[in-house]
Amino acid sequence: MRGASGRLAWALTAIAVAWQWGVTARADQTSSPTVPVAYLAEVDGIIHPVSAEYLRGAIAEADAAGAAVLIVTLRTPGGLVDSTRDINTAIIAARTPVVVFVGPSGSRAASAGFLITIAADVAAMAPGTHIGAAHPVSGDGQQVDEVMAKKMASDVAGYARTIAAQRKRNVDLVEQAVTESRTYTDQEALGAKPPLIDLVANDVPDLLAKLDGRSVTRFDGRAVTLRTAGAATHMVRMTWAQQTLSALAHPQIAYLLLMLGTLGLTVELWSPGAVLPGVAGGICLLLAFFAFQVLPVSAAGILLILFGMVLLILEVKVTSYGVLATGGLISLLLGSMMLIDSPLPELRVGLRLIVPLSVAVAGIVFFLVRLAVRSQRTRPITGAAGLLAETGVALGTFGPGDVGRVQTHGEIWSAVADVPIHAGDTVRIVAVNGLLLTVASAPQPRAEPS
Repeated sequence: MRGASGRLAWALTAIAVAWQWGVTARADQTSSPTVPVAYLAEVDGIIHPVSAEYLRGAIAEADAAGAAVLIVTLRTPGGLVDSTRDINTAIIAARTPVVVFVGPSGSRAASAGFLITIAADVAAMAPGTHIGAAHPVSGDGQQVDEVMAKKMASDVAGYARTIAAQRKRNVDLVEQAVTESRTYTDQEALGAKPPLIDLVANDVPDLLAKLDGRSVTRFDGRAVTLRTAGAATHMVRMTWAQQTLSALAHPQIAYLLLMLGTLGLTVELWSPGAVLPGVAGGICLLLAFFAFQVLPVSAAGILLILFGMVLLILEVKVTSYGVLATGGLISLLLGSMMLIDSPLPELRVGLRLIVPLSVAVAGIVFFLVRLAVRSQRTRPITGAAGLLAETGVALGTFGPGDVGRVQTHGEIWSAVADVPIHAGDTVRIVAVNGLLLTVASAPQPRAEPS
């Protein structure tokens, strides 16, 4: 019995050890996945608060998932300095190494995009791309004096030098991109001493292959070795709200919203109580003003557009023989061309949109205002006002000071007159006092009373 008990004890011990070993192995597999994950994000457009929110969210999601790397594919003509600083702050504070990839071929990362590229842990470009032209401009599209322009350029240049020095990039070339608006191709950026970027890759898969085993120095000086061989990818996309707000920041969309909003409020002012034009116009204007916070908008352009609308409205009420209408259309066109003041083609509104839209809005406003004025000039046909100047037939004879009866509008009314009225005479109503009409004889042939 003792031998049997010993063998049973040994068997139970072996089972317990095997079970514990299996639990430990499964825990190790769970905590240390063999396949690394690379998180991907993409920015294609202007750098604005929505872009900053999106990239901050992507960095937070990559950090929470313990991703091996976050690759941001960047294509942008520029944007707001404040949003750029927010993005760079998130990149510097990220636990996940952040790679900024300017691609695909033919793309660029100008102005704000250049500052984001040099702030990345790894800066990469596709063949045939370029970066640079980071000279700051006024956010409202207005010309600034020379002293203020120098202050703005000096501030951004100092910020760029700080990041470039910490990232061991070419400080002189970075400063020239800010102060002299220089741009650099992928070969120029990689061949500089020291370089502006770390490598050139054809696409994201090629980039992942070249990143594997690369030692990266984080902003705080820590060295990290990237493991991206065979990495699985996870795309972080914008939410529907971010996509909508980002689309609104497009110059042509903002211009279209401004024109529609102004048109809607104009219709509401001329037809109070219509509700729908006013509500739709107000929403369009609010969305346009949101976009104008991102775009370099000229206040003179907005004022010219509003002045053009006023001239079109006045054309209907003032006899100007087309002078006001012509001036309104010219004002709309000039205001539209001045609305977005930027040297970048991506931030300007093209004439192919300005001319047809201005003419269409001018025609709609002119047509609607004419309808409104015509309706105001139409004689009333109901109520006491509708009886004035109408004709009727006297049902009896009555003299001055007497009250007689007159048939008009299919009704019989009491009436008085300053001259004798005979039965069957055609009379004209000259005043209405309650239920008593004041009539005068009308120069028309007599008619038999019904």
